Amino acid sequence: MHITGSCHCGAIRYEAEADPARTALCHCNDCQQLSGAPWRASVRVDAADFRVSGEPRVYVKAAESGTRRGQAFCGECGSGLYAFTVDDPQVYAVRLGGVDQRAALPPRSQIWCDAALPWASDISALPASPRQ
Repeated sequence: MHITGSCHCGAIRYEAEADPARTALCHCNDCQQLSGAPWRASVRVDAADFRVSGEPRVYVKAAESGTRRGQAFCGECGSGLYAFTVDDPQVYAVRLGGVDQRAALPPRSQIWCDAALPWASDISALPASPRQ
């Protein structure tokens, strides 16, 4: 499916061809810290099918595995955009928060479940409050 998206302020836009089956949640400690949430949702797209307009900033960190991961974000508003393996950028993990079609991309898998916060696996019992 064709996806489009942007950072919060609109300075960076992107588009890609994405397979919805490649949508996942990651529970690793890095994703928790970088997203400020208990997990990060993303869809993996091939580099050949991914186009970006604007100039994202990239923060590079070695993952627990030792792999150097680039975390692209907007230097203006700070929105996380995508991640990639620095030494072999063949696939981009596009963060669902900025994808215009995010409602059509429910996660199909989850990874690093051993790092998942114990309360984050089932939030269905929480009361739903009106917008505040």
